[in-house]
Amino acid sequence: MTTTAVDLAARLGRTVLYQIYPQSFADADGDGIGDLPGIAGRLDYLAWLGVDAIWISPCFVSPFADAGYDVADFFQIAPRYGTNDDLARLTDEAGRRGISVLLDLVAGHTSDQHPWFRASADDPDDHRFIWSDVPVDGFEPGPGLRGGYYLPNFFPVQPALNYGYARLDPAEPWRQPVDAPGPQANRAALREIMAHWFDLGVAGFRVDMASSLVKDDPGHVETGRLWREMRAWLDDAYPGRVLVSEWGNPRVSVPSGFHADFFLQFGGDDNGLPMRSLWNNSAGTVNPAWAEVPAWAAADARGDAESFAHAWREAAEAIATAGRGGVVGLPTSNHDFTRLVAGDRDADQARVGHVLTMTWPAMPSLYYGDEIGMRYVPDTPTLEGSRLGPTYDRSGSRTPMQWGDLPDGTLGPGSPGTSRYLPQDPDPDRPTVAGQLGDAGSLLHLVRELIALRHGDHRLDVESPVEVLATAYPMAYLRGGTLAVVLNPGRAAVQLPLDGAASARTLLARRYRAEPREGQPDVVHLDGHGYAVLDLDAPEDSRAAG
Repeated sequence: MTTTAVDLAARLGRTVLYQIYPQSFADADGDGIGDLPGIAGRLDYLAWLGVDAIWISPCFVSPFADAGYDVADFFQIAPRYGTNDDLARLTDEAGRRGISVLLDLVAGHTSDQHPWFRASADDPDDHRFIWSDVPVDGFEPGPGLRGGYYLPNFFPVQPALNYGYARLDPAEPWRQPVDAPGPQANRAALREIMAHWFDLGVAGFRVDMASSLVKDDPGHVETGRLWREMRAWLDDAYPGRVLVSEWGNPRVSVPSGFHADFFLQFGGDDNGLPMRSLWNNSAGTVNPAWAEVPAWAAADARGDAESFAHAWREAAEAIATAGRGGVVGLPTSNHDFTRLVAGDRDADQARVGHVLTMTWPAMPSLYYGDEIGMRYVPDTPTLEGSRLGPTYDRSGSRTPMQWGDLPDGTLGPGSPGTSRYLPQDPDPDRPTVAGQLGDAGSLLHLVRELIALRHGDHRLDVESPVEVLATAYPMAYLRGGTLAVVLNPGRAAVQLPLDGAASARTLLARRYRAEPREGQPDVVHLDGHGYAVLDLDAPEDSRAAG
């Protein structure tokens, strides 16, 4: 086992995470479904890109009613993805390239085909799941000899594991305390599952719906206590491994024991507003419950990144106060949300979003294909539980990775490894890795340059301070006191006074120029979808063209 697998916790402040939807990424055996050997075959590409860790969405045995988030065996890789040995080889090969591997841990529920649930459905004394003897709103009829009704977490085929209730009620006897035998057995099982995969070289887990374990838990007090216990066990038994939560509220989750938590399209007191106010342009996955909020990353320039910046400040302060360490995660997208390129926002506009993601004091999470500008593909067929509502179908963000006609040996095997899990983007002008590799001005090369810049300049570490100068058009901030980032996602030209801009060294820029002014701050000019990353501490030998 390489040291990369065991020291990720110490490197999170500089880590760039890359999310892989395995069935869509790369197919090594030609059956049309992406697999673990396919991922292994693309490790040279990921190393070339510069990512530090990959997170693989669920790859365990499952009937795939919810794309693998309905697990039927937590200890075995699903045959369509390969074997446990394939996973061990993947972690080893990734480690040789300096890349850590995270798996997706579905902690809150199983498939209704899991042996645990089948046993519980037949045994009235088995309390690994939440059972009622009488009908209860939201419960489903049990399929086994015990009769009764069970509580699902999401789809009816996903029975909720019993971690207890924070508040008991004699009128509702299915509410068990968190220290009851069933909840304690499930906590022990979580440790057993994680240990199994850690021993195969896995560096950590992204924990699905981490806030949902203990039921009726105001303020997530008991759920936080559970995860702090897990963190204490982890630090003792597997130091250096990490837990990253799908909670959507890093102000609460990271002090509760996680190493990182993402801003998401849901979570927290404002139901995901910080992230949605950046990216959501109502062009892909649309939840009618979301208030109409203009996106900051939109050409019409009606949004504002202030709610995002405010939420980040609150989270950073809470993490610092807790004293345990940890980072906020900022994704470009994910398997449940609209891609950065969607609707009328094209890859040209998306460049500015990538600059924000890679220069903000958070752990960037790059969703597969976003580095080439893959789009949310409307009207993609619903598959494996992707549709959550009439306007919310996630399949458009899950289409096959667009490798293009790569010659064999060019950062991995050639073209035949393309997944057919879903139809690929039908646009004949769809972006591909092959089409952008040779183009130094492509989005792919920009993302690679941004990752290299993040790795090479400690002012971009998560721990380095940020001073926000403006949150709209342009958005501007200083990292480490002397690294200026100025962003214009809108289509109209904008400007901003900035001391030292005209004499600064331009590290990355597009559609930018700086105007010196005698006795006054210099002026930064950005045309539509322009950006600049400026080193104010070093004079520029030759200013980059806009």
